[in-house]
Amino acid sequence: MNEGPSRSVLFDRAPSFSFEFFPPKTPEGAQALLATIVTLQEFHPSFVSVTYGAGGGSRELTRALVRDIQQRGIPTVPHLTCVGHTEEELETILAGFVNAGARAILALRGDPPRRGAYDPSRDAFRHAAELVRFIRSWEERQRLSFRLTVGVAGFAEGHPDTRNRLREMDFLKAKIDEGADYICTQLFFDNHAFFDYRSRCRLLGIDVPIIAGIMPVTSVSSLNRMAELSAGTNFPARLLKAMLRAGGDRQSIERIGVNYASQQCSELLDEEVDGIHFYTLNRSRATLEIYRNLGINASADVDRIKALNFLYKS
Repeated sequence: MNEGPSRSVLFDRAPSFSFEFFPPKTPEGAQALLATIVTLQEFHPSFVSVTYGAGGGSRELTRALVRDIQQRGIPTVPHLTCVGHTEEELETILAGFVNAGARAILALRGDPPRRGAYDPSRDAFRHAAELVRFIRSWEERQRLSFRLTVGVAGFAEGHPDTRNRLREMDFLKAKIDEGADYICTQLFFDNHAFFDYRSRCRLLGIDVPIIAGIMPVTSVSSLNRMAELSAGTNFPARLLKAMLRAGGDRQSIERIGVNYASQQCSELLDEEVDGIHFYTLNRSRATLEIYRNLGINASADVDRIKALNFLYKS
């Protein structure tokens, strides 16, 4: 039988700090990612997440990366999506992740594959809440000696496919009611939107940790990529104006993006955010700069940082 809730696996300190990686497709990409992991490991992340290609295209790469990172002693959270999978396939994938050492899953609906034929009628589930229920059922049937920590996605500025924001919150509550342990938000640039989202969650009785997703802008191309990946995300005029003033200079744009994200993170920490999740794009430079701007170092005492924040606010 399962033991009790295992939030402490990922949230043994508050706030948590975590990173997202994606499986590299080339040996050069693998070497670059290894260097990034070695650098960021010095900051003792609460966990790292590993993305999963649309329709499971990177399934084997994801499992291999989970195994490699887990062997370094870092709690690793693979993504798992509904799209493009039968129940039998999902069971196989879950078993593979657990055998690779994972003790947590990020359960997502996922996006349809961009290439090749896709038949949605083959999908076992249409919504992430159904996937969470399936994961809980699977771990019970497997009689695991531990309880998987299950995370789900949140959208501080609203899900692009749901116009009714009240209904959207009902969908989120359903995921929690099915057994999700925490929420990790899509990237955002407007902290007011996040704070409002967190308040609406608490009003609905959603009391699990809500992790803020942050991705610093490092180039114009990365900005366009963000807009593509996170439909519906608001890019504040203040950020866009600063980038225009940079006149296309790459170093200036990267500095603007890092400074903006640093200010975001500082305000989030001051307002007692449960955690910050950095979308790294498999690179460490921008994240390291943010850490330095926040005064966080490899031996950071999180309790001391929280005490200082309280002192400053007093």
